[in-house]
Amino acid sequence: MPTIKQAASEFLAHRRIAVTGVSRNPGGHGSNAVYRRLRDRGYEVVAINPNAEQVEGDPCYPDLASVPGGVEAVVIATSPEHASETVRQCAELGVTQVWMHRGPGAGSVSPEAAAAGRAAGITVIEGGCPCMFGPTADVGHKVMRPMFALSGHVPRQV
Repeated sequence: MPTIKQAASEFLAHRRIAVTGVSRNPGGHGSNAVYRRLRDRGYEVVAINPNAEQVEGDPCYPDLASVPGGVEAVVIATSPEHASETVRQCAELGVTQVWMHRGPGAGSVSPEAAAAGRAAGITVIEGGCPCMFGPTADVGHKVMRPMFALSGHVPRQV
């Protein structure tokens, strides 16, 4: 099993990443924060929300299959109830890297969806945030990472 640092590095090595659950009303949505951070750090990031045609000034798609040219990795930042469908789509589309976002609350982690993803050959990171690692990290997220690791919200291994 790879460590979280190894899995995060492999995930963030991909340049075309979809973020599900990006909101038209960004407010305190973690999905929008991840979306903006990836975009600001030079990633080709794609917003997924079935109820929006545009978010953060960018085109938005209803599902992964609708994205022209596809994506290499997916951040799931919806409620856990939607994670299984997203993982199913990833398996159908050949996406092999999934990150289920989780901050202080329940986040997007679905153990059932993670197990289904792994059974399909997908590397699934169950918790934490891409903004805690590598080229997307900031001081605040770096400080949160060990605290969330102690509480089990950031896995030690994937």
